[in-house]
Amino acid sequence: MIGVIFEFGTEIVEVRVQGEHAYFRTSASPNFGTIDGLKLDKSGVIKEFPDLKDDIEWQRKARERFKDKIRSIPTEDGRMKYIIEDLSKFGYTPMYIQKQGFRPRKF
Repeated sequence: MIGVIFEFGTEIVEVRVQGEHAYFRTSASPNFGTIDGLKLDKSGVIKEFPDLKDDIEWQRKARERFKDKIRSIPTEDGRMKYIIEDLSKFGYTPMYIQKQGFRPRKF
């Protein structure tokens, strides 16, 4: 299990990768959930997937593509690296990383 805490403006977002699954939690939510529980920004999704611009089901398709991408990466470290790079493009700043329950380290 690998966890990373991000800062996005005044909000704190925690991401955990456990096996082939990614879980997310914001400072407003006490529980972890899958990407299905997150609000997606349409402009960010269009930046990543331009073909979804005029699609009515853009959120569902973007979530499915994210899940497929995560499953295609063979290791937890690789999955977390992809998430860090992807969220950093949209203004999320990684603050701490924690691996296998050890003490969190600053980035």
